[in-house]
This record gives sequence, C-alpha cells and structure tokens, in this order.
Amino acid sequence: LSYVLDSGLHGHGMDELSKLHLDHAPIPFKEVAGTGKNQVTFDQVPLAIDEFPALFVAAANAEGTTRLRGAEELRVKESDRIQAMADGLTILGVETTVYEDGIDVVGRAGDGASYGDGQVDSLGDHRIAMAFTVAALRASEPVVIDDCANVATSFPGFVALANKVGLELTEAST
Repeated sequence: LSYVLDSGLHGHGMDELSKLHLDHAPIPFKEVAGTGKNQVTFDQVPLAIDEFPALFVAAANAEGTTRLRGAEELRVKESDRIQAMADGLTILGVETTVYEDGIDVVGRAGDGASYGDGQVDSLGDHRIAMAFTVAALRASEPVVIDDCANVATSFPGFVALANKVGLELTEAST
C-alpha cells in the first residue's frame, strides 16, 4: 500500500493548515551560540523519541541547520528512523548529514515550496509514513510514500482525516 499525496497547495499547505488547533507539548530547541544551528539537547531526546520524524520535517522547513544528537534509540524503533528520514528527505532535495546518534537537517525557510517531489519508502514504519505526508504539504509536486499499510493499524482514520483537513491523499495498491 502506498500513499500518493498531492496537497494541491504546493508549498503553501502550512499556511492553509495554520487554522487548525493542535495540542502539543513544546520542546525548546536551543540555538548554538553564533552558529545559526538549532540543537535538541540530550535531556530533551527522551521526551519526543516518537515525534522526531515529524520534527525532522519541521527542521527541513526551518531556517538554518537543526542538529539532533543522543538519539541512538531512533535506530531501533520500527525502522532505523534516522536513516529512513535522511533517505526520504534527500530524495525530496533536503540536505542531511547522518551520524551514529543523530542527524543534521538543513532547512529552507521561506514562502513557497521547501523541496521537490519524489517517491519515498516508509519502510513499513507508520511514523515515517505520516511524517512524509506532512512533508508533502511543502513539496513542489506530489509525493508518493511507499509501504504504508500499518498506518491503518496505528491510526485507522488517518487517510479520512488528512482528506478532511484539505490534503489530497489517496491510497494506491503496490
């Protein structure tokens, strides 16, 4: 099962979705003095271990480089989430550098699309699939996300909800 996502907004989806209210627990990123880099500190990593795929997408849309270290646990989740996100973001044209315990993501803030289109593999990891669904909102063209069947197990109403809030998400047999 693959998802084909065409936001129809091509680079403007975040603005359209800004009307949604999302409950959250903020994770304070800290700028490393004088470097223009945002860093998640070691004490913050356990607080968001399952949220990092979505945070990597946010980093790809932020200004500057976001750095994560001390997150080795991401390599032994449902997939190697560090490598899976790096591979997918690279396909979309985002610069990443992978480390044993983390990743650097170079963001491209601004109006319009932050990156291109492409076909990414979620490796059967529901969080990777859902993160790239969100990433597609800032892509210049549609994004295809492969191996998404398990999203229906962890979030049965995901496709319906995505379409309800304005995404054009379709399921395709592979």
